[in-house]
Order: sequence, then C-alpha cells, then structure tokens
Amino acid sequence: MTPTRSARPRPAAVYERLRDLIVQGRLSPGTRLVELELAERLGVSRTPLRAALERLRQEGYVAGERTARQLRLVVAPLTAADAHELFHLVGALEGEAAEVAASLPKRERHVLADTLHEINEAFAQAAAAKRPDHQALFQLDYRFHASYVHASAGPRLRALHDAVKPQAERYERLYVTLLATAIGDSVKEHRRIIAAIRSGELIKAREATRTNWANAALRLTRVITATGQRGDW
Repeated sequence: MTPTRSARPRPAAVYERLRDLIVQGRLSPGTRLVELELAERLGVSRTPLRAALERLRQEGYVAGERTARQLRLVVAPLTAADAHELFHLVGALEGEAAEVAASLPKRERHVLADTLHEINEAFAQAAAAKRPDHQALFQLDYRFHASYVHASAGPRLRALHDAVKPQAERYERLYVTLLATAIGDSVKEHRRIIAAIRSGELIKAREATRTNWANAALRLTRVITATGQRGDW
C-alpha cells in the first residue's frame, strides 16, 4: 500500500534509517546504493531518499564515484586514513566535553566519576571473560564516553559530536573483535580520564581524552593495515 501524503517519511527520517543501516554494518562498506532498490527496501519514494543520500554523502557516510553517465554512490569504505581523521576529530570534541566535565561543581564531578568508574570496571571485566561478548564491549565503551559528553557538552558541541561519532562507530563495531586484546590499554586510559574529572583538572581531562582517542586510532590503524581496508575500490 502506498503511504498517504501525511504518512510519507520525511528526508530526516529516511536519513536516520539509512545512517543506522550503515553504522550498524547492515549496509556494508563498498555496497553500491541504487535508488530504486533502496526505495523499495525502505518503502519510501525517491524524493526523500535522494535528499537523505545527499546529506549522507556530504557527511562522509556515502561516497561517490563519477562515471561517464552518472554519479555512482556506494557506502563509504573503511580506510586507515579515514579512521585516523575521524578518531582524532572525536577525540578533539570529547576532549572539550571532558574539560567542561572537570569544571563541574565538586559533587557533580564525583557523581559522574563514580558512574564512569562503574562502567569502566564492567568494561574491564567483560574484556577478561573467556569468551568476551563483543557487542557488550562496544556498548560499555559507548556508555563510558557518552556519559561525560551528555553530562557536560552544550548544544553546539553535542550537534557536532552527534554528526561525527557514528562514523567512528562504524569502525568500532566492525573491528571490535580484533581490538579486544587491546582493551586493557583502553581501560587504563579511561582511568586517567576519570581521575582528571574527579579531581577537577581541566587540562588533564582534555588531554587524557584526546590521548585515549589518538591511541585508539593507532590501534585501529594497525588492525586495518594487517587485515585490509573494507569496501575500498
């Protein structure tokens, strides 16, 4: 049944659905994006779909290769260079959020630090399991970073973070099984972030967060170099 005019998805809703498919890996890197097939899959018309694809292309989730007759769209490949840029961008944004978190009143800082500590210890325990649940590891790491961002970031910082962080999540979701052996390093880096926030040391909180993401970029780059880039043409 064709949706009524009032029920037709808006471009923003189509964008969110497509972005989720890409971030979750259900549209894998390098997958060709054919408008007619996507429209049928999502049950939408091609007008909001085109607007959504253009937004995704501008944000880097979708890449285009110009052929003789048209622009061929694909899900953006996962590459070492892209991962390096993304992780450093996220680190810069979250470093600002951590600095603000360290400037919160003492009681709020301590409550936040206690929450971060609890999540990080669960993260360490999950990594130490004989058969680690990689989805659980991803979710715990996500919760750790989201906790201090949501507790401190203003609307502009959140908007920028919301636009960039999901792109980094594509890498984290796909490579989490190969990065599991390095989680001990992440746990230690998280503890430095927690300590700086708890003690109200603004610069240390910012730099510890940036260092965590910079080191994550190095760890991921080594994995991508060893296993090959995904979806690159």
